[in-house]
Amino acid sequence: MEQFDYLITNGTIVTMQSREQVLKGASLGITGDRISFLGDSKNLPTPDAKKVVDAKGGLVLPGLVNGHTHAAMTLFRGLADDLPLMEWLTKYIFPVEKRMDTAFVKTGALLACAEMILSGITTFCDMYLFEEEIAKAAKEAGMRCLVGEVLYDFSSPNYGALEKGFEYTERMIRRWKDDPLVSVAVEPHAVFTCSPELLLKAQQLAQAYQVPMIIHVAETLSEVGQVSEKYGKRPFEHLDSLGLLGPQMIAIHCIHLSPGEIRLVAEKGVKVVTAPESNMKLASGICPVPRLLSEGVVVGLGTDGCASNNNLDLFGEMDSLAKIHKVASMDPTVMDAYTVLRMATVEGARALGMEAVTGSLAPGKKADVIVVDTCKPHLTPMFDPYSQLVYAAKANDVSHSFINGRLVLEERKLLTLDVEEIMKRAREKARDVAGWVLAGC
Repeated sequence: MEQFDYLITNGTIVTMQSREQVLKGASLGITGDRISFLGDSKNLPTPDAKKVVDAKGGLVLPGLVNGHTHAAMTLFRGLADDLPLMEWLTKYIFPVEKRMDTAFVKTGALLACAEMILSGITTFCDMYLFEEEIAKAAKEAGMRCLVGEVLYDFSSPNYGALEKGFEYTERMIRRWKDDPLVSVAVEPHAVFTCSPELLLKAQQLAQAYQVPMIIHVAETLSEVGQVSEKYGKRPFEHLDSLGLLGPQMIAIHCIHLSPGEIRLVAEKGVKVVTAPESNMKLASGICPVPRLLSEGVVVGLGTDGCASNNNLDLFGEMDSLAKIHKVASMDPTVMDAYTVLRMATVEGARALGMEAVTGSLAPGKKADVIVVDTCKPHLTPMFDPYSQLVYAAKANDVSHSFINGRLVLEERKLLTLDVEEIMKRAREKARDVAGWVLAGC
C-alpha cells in the first residue's frame, strides 16, 4: 500500500512537460517535499494518504513562477501612478525608500507573499532593499524564492556605502546557502545606475558562489540614450564589452533591443524576464518576446512591483502578455496560450535556474502544485485547458497550493500567514508613507 502525505484526486493534470501531456481524471501523490505519483487514477496502488484533496474536476498544474518583483513595494501600491518612469523613480520612489527600515520591508514582503500565494504563485524572484527581510518573509510564508539586495553607485538606506552592499550580499549568500526554499543572487540595479567597476565586482561575486546575477536592462529609451552617450554603446553591447554576458545573467525588461543585441543575448545564453503590465503602465515599451523566443532565448514572466503594476497577479499578466503581442504584431497566432503558460511555469523556472526543482509536474520534482477551481461560470465550458488558464482564469480561482510539499492554501484559506494581521500592519505603514510624501520625503 502506497503511503502519501497528500493525494490530489479527480483533476485534470496540466504537467507542462509537453503540450500533449494533459492527464484527465488523474491523481498526484505527494510524499515529503516531492511528487511521488503522477498518472491515471486507475494505475494508482491502493493508496493510504494522510490527506486527500478532491480537485472536483478542476485543473492541477505547477505553481506559477513570478520571475521579477519588488515584494515590499506592495506598501507603495497606488502611491504615484500615471507618471513617466524617471519622474516616478526620482521624485517618489527613491525619496520614500530612504525612510524605510527592516520592519517596513518585512511588512510589505509578508503582504506580497500573502497576495502571491492566494493567486497561485509558488516561486518569486525579488530585487529590493533590506532583502534579508524578504527572505525571512518568504520563509515564514513557506514560499520558494530567489532574492538579492539591490546594488547601485549611490548610498543605500540599508547598507550605506557600496562596499557594505557587497558584504551584505555575501553574508546573505552564505546564510541561506543550504535552505530548501530561499536562494540568493547578486543584483546590481541597472546599467545606468551602476559603474563598470560595480558590475565587474558583482560578476566576480556571483561567479565565486555560482549564483545568478540579475540586472534591469534597456527598460526605457532614455536609459538607452544615457548609456549610449556615456559609453558609446547600447546597454547589452556595453555589458558584452565588459565580459558580463553569459548564462549566469538574468536580464529584466529588455524592451529596447537592437537586432544585434538580440543575437548577443541568444549567443551568450542570457536569460530574460519580461514584465508587460508594468512596462505598459509606465509606457516604457514592449519587450520583443516573440523575436527572443525565435532566437532560442529563455524568457520568463514577472509582475514587477506593486508600485508600477499594481498587483502581483500572474494570471492577469499572462493574459496581458499574449494580447499585447498579438495587437503589436497584428497577428492573432503570436504568443499562443501554451507558450505563455510555459513562461509563467517551466520557462520561468528555467530563467531562474530552478528547472530541476519546479515549474513542471513529474515524479521526483519538488511538490510545487496548485489547483484551479473550474466550477465557475467564467470557466464553463472548457475546451482547452491552456486557453482557459491564460484567457479566462483569475487569481482567485486558485483553491489549493502546495509549496515544497507543504499545503499552504486550502479552499482559499491561507494556512501559513495571518492575513488580517498583515493587512492591519500594512495600513499602519501606509500612513507613514503618506506622511513622508506630505513632508516632501
